[in-house]
Amino acid sequence: MIRSQRWKGAAFTLPFQLGFVFLYLIPIGYAVHQSLFREQRSGLGLGGATVTFAGLDHYRHGLTDPAFMTSVLRVVLFACVQIPVMLALSLLLALCLDALTARAAARFRMLLLIPYMIPGVVAAIVWINLYSPDVGPLTSLGGLFGGSWNFFAPSMVWPSIGNLLTWHGIGYNMVIIYAALQAVPRELFEAARLDGASEARIALSIKVPQVRGALVLTGMLSIIQMLQIFNEPALFRNVTPQTVSDSFTPIMIVYNQAFNAGNYHYAAALSVLLALVLGVASFLFYRLTSKETD
Repeated sequence: MIRSQRWKGAAFTLPFQLGFVFLYLIPIGYAVHQSLFREQRSGLGLGGATVTFAGLDHYRHGLTDPAFMTSVLRVVLFACVQIPVMLALSLLLALCLDALTARAAARFRMLLLIPYMIPGVVAAIVWINLYSPDVGPLTSLGGLFGGSWNFFAPSMVWPSIGNLLTWHGIGYNMVIIYAALQAVPRELFEAARLDGASEARIALSIKVPQVRGALVLTGMLSIIQMLQIFNEPALFRNVTPQTVSDSFTPIMIVYNQAFNAGNYHYAAALSVLLALVLGVASFLFYRLTSKETD
């Protein structure tokens, strides 16, 4: 009877297991397999191409490729600034919502979540038009304060992209943190108020520590998303190709190697390397930020 119940319970996970195998494990295994080979063409390429075993040559090339390593470092440095800013704003908004009544919080929560509901490509196009010196209002707004803003300049392109990503993702992170706040027992807040604690003290000493797990989760998701950034820089490149190169981010290099250069095997190796970087970065972030609660 117990064994039968176990099999029935396991059957409910079968759709997930099949999806995980066919959508994750098999593609990852195929990418690793592709990365171990190279395609060689004879003469002018008229004789066709032969696929030969390359071993770890593509990985050695990727680790010594200055364009790829620079793009990884560029995105990592950007993530070290953008992710803390976005999470801090999301935490602040969640704390503000938690201080409101349930009806008011529901209304503002929906308004703050609207940017996340907009597809990323559409959001990027909207902000590119807002940044435009010809049709956007932001450039002329800078003129009112006696300044000249060029959101596509080399020194401004990352802040422009960071503002876009923060605007687009702040609502999603805020909802996760706010949900964690709702799970905190209200009795803790009442006891702190009876002891004379201010609302700011309650937020810093009780609420923020209680949502540590949610902050770690949103931080890990943001790291994974950041190292895979592609849509926003690719659209910015259409507007300012002299600022955003085709090797601006790691995913852009992988895309160009696969679909422009036709070097699928090297692109597969770069994808595997990027996946390893994602795994290491997520693991280190988790170990540095999480801790067991008493």
